Amino acid sequence: MSQADALFETDLPHLKLLNRGKVRDIFDIDEGHMLIVASDRLSAFDVVLPQPIPGKGEVLTRVANFWFGRTRSILPNHLSELPLEQVVPDPAQRAMLGDRAIVVRKLKPLPVEAIVRGYIIGSGWKDYQKTGEVCGIKLPEGLRQADKLPEPIFTPSSKAEMGDHDENISFDQMVDLIGETLANQVRESSLRIYSECADYALQKGIIIADTKFEFGLDEQGQLYLIDEVLTPDSSRFWPADQYQPGISPPSFDKQFVRDYLEILDWDKTPPGPVLPDEVISKTADKYREAERILTG
Repeated sequence: MSQADALFETDLPHLKLLNRGKVRDIFDIDEGHMLIVASDRLSAFDVVLPQPIPGKGEVLTRVANFWFGRTRSILPNHLSELPLEQVVPDPAQRAMLGDRAIVVRKLKPLPVEAIVRGYIIGSGWKDYQKTGEVCGIKLPEGLRQADKLPEPIFTPSSKAEMGDHDENISFDQMVDLIGETLANQVRESSLRIYSECADYALQKGIIIADTKFEFGLDEQGQLYLIDEVLTPDSSRFWPADQYQPGISPPSFDKQFVRDYLEILDWDKTPPGPVLPDEVISKTADKYREAERILTG
C-alpha cells in the first residue's frame, strides 16, 4: 500500500463530524450510536505527524476488534450490532473506509486513561531512575531498563486536551476524579485484561510491555471498555525472541518512530517533522507483522 492509498482524514458528508482526534475521526449516527474511523494518521509525543502510515488504521481496527472479542467475558465493550452498511450506505464510501470503521454505542468516557505496566520502560523508567517509584508505587531497587516487574502495576494518567501531554497521576488522584468504587473497578478490570491478554500474546511470541485502556459508562453506570484495546498504538509490543533487559528492545509499535524522532533536533511541539520514506514503510511493516503474529 502506498501513501496515495493512505487515509489521512475521513470525509463523510452525510454524517456530522463530532471530533477529529490524533488518530480517530468520530461521526454522529443517532442518539445512541457513533461511527469511529481509525485513520492512518500517526501521533508521537502527542503531536500528529504530517504523513500517514498506509494501512495503519485498518490494522489498528482489526487488532482492537480481535481483543474486544477475547475480552468480552471480562468486561463488555462499546461495539454495536448496528451494521456498517446501514450507517454508510454508499459502497464507494465503504470501500474508502476499508476495515477502519466501527459502529459503537455512545457512552460517557471516564476522564482518565488506565495504564498497566508489566515491564519498566518509557516514562516509567525515567520516573523510576529519579525516585524509585512509578506513579507513587514503590518498586524494587536495582531494576534495569526493560526489566519485567514482579507483577503488573496500574498507573493511571489524566486525559489531556488535543496537543497537550497526558500526565501520570496517583491512584488517590484517580479516586478524587471518579470515586473509589469505580476507580477500583477500573484498576481490577485493567489488570485482569492485561494479564490474560499478555499471557496469550507471549504464547504467540510477543511481549506486551505496557498498554493503555479507556473506559466509559452507560446511563445505568455499567462500565465498558471503549476506544481501542491492545493495539500497536496503545501498547508496547516486543518480539519475545529478541528481548533482553538493560536496553530498549526492538518493537512492533510506533516506538520505532519515536526512536527516530529522538535523534532529531525537534522540541516535540507541532508541527511534527517529515518522516523519511524508509521510516514510514518500516513502521507499516511492523504494524502488519504484529497483527499477523497475534491474530493469525
